[in-house]
Amino acid sequence: MKEVSNRLSFPQMEEKILQFWRSENIFQKSIDERPRDNSFSFYDGPPFATGLPHYGHLLAGTIKDVIPRYKTMRGYRVERRFGWDTHGLPVEYEVEQSLKLNGRHEIELFGEGKFNEECRSIVLRYTTEWRETVDRMARWVDFNNDYKTMDINFMESVWWVFKSLWEKELIYEGVKVVPYSWRVSTPLSNFEANLNYKDIQDPSITVRFKVKGEESMYFLAWTTTPWTLPSNMALCAGSDLVYCIVKEKQNGDRYILTQSCVESYFEKESYEIVNKMKGSELLGMKYEPLFDFAKKKLDSNHDWSVQLDDYVNDDSGTGLVHLACFGKTM
Repeated sequence: MKEVSNRLSFPQMEEKILQFWRSENIFQKSIDERPRDNSFSFYDGPPFATGLPHYGHLLAGTIKDVIPRYKTMRGYRVERRFGWDTHGLPVEYEVEQSLKLNGRHEIELFGEGKFNEECRSIVLRYTTEWRETVDRMARWVDFNNDYKTMDINFMESVWWVFKSLWEKELIYEGVKVVPYSWRVSTPLSNFEANLNYKDIQDPSITVRFKVKGEESMYFLAWTTTPWTLPSNMALCAGSDLVYCIVKEKQNGDRYILTQSCVESYFEKESYEIVNKMKGSELLGMKYEPLFDFAKKKLDSNHDWSVQLDDYVNDDSGTGLVHLACFGKTM
């Protein structure tokens, strides 16, 4: 029997396994030994090569590696072409900074063709670092047969897909509120809109919504987006949060909000709590819309009411969220 040391170096073991995979071409063999007529396609969103891989890439890459490996073990041929996203504002913004340009007008003066060439020159800046990192984390992908979204054949394939969907009448025209950059005069993807996201202290207001059929009773809702109030369609509560009805001693008005938020809104000795309930008990309670025009514009069958969702918390505000048809999410 061979004696095995109990002082193992896992990094050394990993390097040894990786070297074996490379020298024996194990990844390619796992593809070649399986028939083409039993293929499995895995669509992997390509990263930008203008930046170095970070924890988010490593986490997602590990998860993405599991499915192709499983399918390979089940006998499928899984070709895993790696790709690079070479389009989008991050690339253009980086080139703008290096050329000291500011906005669309200056880009047009510089020359759109020249600007595009500058973008193409940097989009694959960190491919070497990407290959080393992905290889070291033991993920199997095909870098030698990679694709780029700026390749003509890739862009034409996208147009072909769109044309095919159009011919099958699967394309429709609609209206949607999207993020927009006034500086570069273009809509933004959700990814681009969230770049350099910062948590800041934002002005907010608290709005009262009159409970339908009750005298002097109101829901208190907190929002940092008051411009969406004309589009209000519902209120949302947390099903497991504890809410209470607070009665003001001076005028008798009653307000519904989470118990943990009461002291943030009412001075001591100025109120009394007359009832408590779980958020689930608020489901379906109706209230009157803030603006009269809403009643006229919407279907007469629409009821403004309280809905439930787990994302509602009582860390700030009132524990009641105002929902509006605005943007991607309500």
